[in-house]
Amino acid sequence: MPAARVSPDTLVAAGELLRALSAPVRISIVLELRESARCVHELVGTLGVTQPLISQHLRVLKSAGVVRGERAGREVLYHLADDHLARIVVDAVAHAQEGRSQ
Repeated sequence: MPAARVSPDTLVAAGELLRALSAPVRISIVLELRESARCVHELVGTLGVTQPLISQHLRVLKSAGVVRGERAGREVLYHLADDHLARIVVDAVAHAQEGRSQ
């Protein structure tokens, strides 16, 4: 049975999503947000990366629809847009770990 055709627009969107997930810091952010919603300073502390760099990566993830931000007082609490995206990252990390152990 032939595979269903995927529209060019869908392929472009998938490529943009994968590109947004391609940086190690962004992968780390997704893994952290999988556990719970976090604000920027929590990600800075956990990942050991500067605040401007975390904010830059969050902008990329937000524009790709990977994360959403909700204002909580003076801070913005970031969370994953959906669990499906976390599974993509977890599967990629698991695949990379398997490749290194062989």
